[in-house]
Amino acid sequence: MLKDGTLKERIHQANISVHQFEAQYYELLHPEVYSKKEQRRITTQLKTIDTLIASNQKNALDFGAGTGNLTGKLLQLGYTVTAVDISQEMCSILKKKYAPDISQSKLTVLNSPIEDLSFDKGKFDLITCYSVMHHLPDYLAALQALSVILKQGGIMYIDHEASPFYWQKERSSLASFVKDIYFHSNPIINSLYFQTIGLKVPSIDYTLSDYWHKKEHPLSHQAIEHTFKQENFAFVKREDYYQSSTWIPNPLSIIYRLLCRPEMSYYVAKK
Repeated sequence: MLKDGTLKERIHQANISVHQFEAQYYELLHPEVYSKKEQRRITTQLKTIDTLIASNQKNALDFGAGTGNLTGKLLQLGYTVTAVDISQEMCSILKKKYAPDISQSKLTVLNSPIEDLSFDKGKFDLITCYSVMHHLPDYLAALQALSVILKQGGIMYIDHEASPFYWQKERSSLASFVKDIYFHSNPIINSLYFQTIGLKVPSIDYTLSDYWHKKEHPLSHQAIEHTFKQENFAFVKREDYYQSSTWIPNPLSIIYRLLCRPEMSYYVAKK
């Protein structure tokens, strides 16, 4: 993990800056998150996870909550939710969306880096992190800190991170060719869709904000699994899956899924 304090601060600031700009467009810009298929998948995952928690008191932390993608689903499942995000703009949108839940003390929204927060040991039955780890300067330290505030018998759910196969070459030259064409065609298809609906998408620099989503320094699944073992989790499962990356179906997706390995991963870990 990063030892350069200056770089850590630059990554934090990059995430603040990117999401300050992106917040108002976020749900339109990310079909890989907000497509109907992905939303159904997340809902199904959370319903299943809910049944796995021992002596569930329905107290959840949604870390890196954004505009409330998982927060809303947790509220629907009857959880009292603490939603944390580093972006003030994201938090403002989330507060407006779920104002009634805030007024009923079902939701607390905190605008802060996770490193600056302190919760009681074993406070939460469920901790969710969707598309968060690759944004953090030190995601393993964050995992360790989150493990402390998860109760015994609770679940940590980490989703929407690049799988171990994302940057690897495929097992055949044909599969590698299809993967390359598929990955390059997705932004083109989305660009055509945005032009059709009249949305002018600004150029956004994700170089630092998505620090661990790089071929040069990808997020390490081996290190994540090792951290869970160090923190004495009773059960850890990683599943890999294919995501839907465009609003308009990509005609190459069927061939891609037949020939190539899945590009995304999620973890369900029980303490």
